[in-house]
Amino acid sequence: MPATQVSLSRVGVTGVEKVIRVEAGGGENLYHANFECFVDLEPRQAGVHMSRFEEIVGEAIDDVVLGEAFRAEVLAAHIAERVRERQQGLRAEVSVEARYPETVSTPATGHSTQEIYGLFGTAVASQRGTRTLTGVQAQGMTACPCAQEMVAELGRERLAESGFDAEQVERAIEAVPVATHNQRGIGTLYVGCPEGGATWIDAPELLRLVESSMSSEIYELMKRPDELAVVAKAHEQPRFVEDCVREMIRAVVEGYPDLPDDAFVMARQENLETIHRHNVVAERYGTLGELRRELVSGEHQSRHGTMREWLDAASA
Repeated sequence: MPATQVSLSRVGVTGVEKVIRVEAGGGENLYHANFECFVDLEPRQAGVHMSRFEEIVGEAIDDVVLGEAFRAEVLAAHIAERVRERQQGLRAEVSVEARYPETVSTPATGHSTQEIYGLFGTAVASQRGTRTLTGVQAQGMTACPCAQEMVAELGRERLAESGFDAEQVERAIEAVPVATHNQRGIGTLYVGCPEGGATWIDAPELLRLVESSMSSEIYELMKRPDELAVVAKAHEQPRFVEDCVREMIRAVVEGYPDLPDDAFVMARQENLETIHRHNVVAERYGTLGELRRELVSGEHQSRHGTMREWLDAASA
């Protein structure tokens, strides 16, 4: 019995590292993953059995993941349910963060290149059931629309000074990619399913949504034709950091019509600036119902529910 009898919101372990082996296509993929596991404590519970967290994580990796496609939120859910049962808690929360390799083809030459993505899974198990979050993170390239407009105007002035008429100037501006400054962007997208949700949230599909929200995808290995394709695509589709977040939100709302209104979405974009010493960030989070209503009405929703609030609502 503890000397001070007050409940604790979360007690557990962080920094648990595991290598996960997943059989796929006759071979084996390795994933490095970090785990966080927590359970609540009632006022009269002195503490948790810390060694059980390690045991439960290992058991779940063996029982759940081997032989399947790696789904971080599924693994997190199985661990959370076991933690809650074995630690006798009312609520358990587990987060998984992994590095996810995928082989893709470059846009012009079709060379194969391995890209590394971030994959996240969070689960909260309570008396109401288990709710899960599937998250991904990908990098891409953005081209600044504002600077591009200024460069285009400079081009118009110089072409006019060189004797081109107005129609020729506009034809020239339309025919060639116009220069601007670029950023390497880091896009993050989470989609959360409430208890009882049966919709399949496919992490590779979320990655495609994140990459397509930016001006262009980027690749680790590129030949010169690939570099040209990436640069040309980015400058033909300039986007601000805010545009990227809005594109992710639109894509989720349109791409997941079967998700309930109390599902959760969080989109975040950070651009690593090239002509400034600072970086820029944009975010939007809230329930899918909030986002659907705002996209239809165009009216600002003053209340944006956070991820922490959505996860905590599992035990409300």
